[in-house]
Amino acid sequence: MSMLLGKKIGMTQVYDEEGRMTSVTVLQAGPCKVMQVKTPETDGYSALQLGYDDVKKSRVKKPAAGHAGKVESTAKRFVCEWRLGEKDQVELGPGDDVKVSIFQDVRYVDVAGTSKGKGYAGVMKRHGFGGFPGSHGTERKHRAPGSIASHASDRGHGGNLKKGKRMSGRLGGVRVTSKNHRLLFIDEENNLLVIKGSVPGPAGGYVEIRRSKTHRQKEK
Repeated sequence: MSMLLGKKIGMTQVYDEEGRMTSVTVLQAGPCKVMQVKTPETDGYSALQLGYDDVKKSRVKKPAAGHAGKVESTAKRFVCEWRLGEKDQVELGPGDDVKVSIFQDVRYVDVAGTSKGKGYAGVMKRHGFGGFPGSHGTERKHRAPGSIASHASDRGHGGNLKKGKRMSGRLGGVRVTSKNHRLLFIDEENNLLVIKGSVPGPAGGYVEIRRSKTHRQKEK
């Protein structure tokens, strides 16, 4: 399986041989430590646990140090676990290092991360509402959400607020998976992946990278 933990470095631009510009994201992927390999016999299910980015020694907690000590490693700041299916073949063992070279034969990747938190936002910013007209008698209501409940909007079910109504609230700061990014090239010496397009999260944010599962486009 092709999966790795890493960090978003930032975005830049690259040019191909024909001079066409492409916006890309640079990811520092690994090296990751295999913290644990779970099996149905010992844990009731199959999974692979990876760790990335060492924790500062003065901030290591005893449970984390004990868990990492089983594979003769230091505690990691970012630890994730992937479930494995019956058809998944994993040749890694506890304590092994996983590097960007596992993506050598991969053309497209999926990247999951935590989107930028934007705090409390109104309906225009959060959901793209158009707002009220700028003229024709509208006064101090240009960015209001409008009617949120009525008997007419859901006849027979009362005038209460309906579940799922798009309203103002907390925006961002949630897990987002961005799919089918073309992997342009790999820098094994510096543990870097350069992929086409943007990925969720700020520069310096942790991300999960894996081989794309849903890509259906024709290979060029």
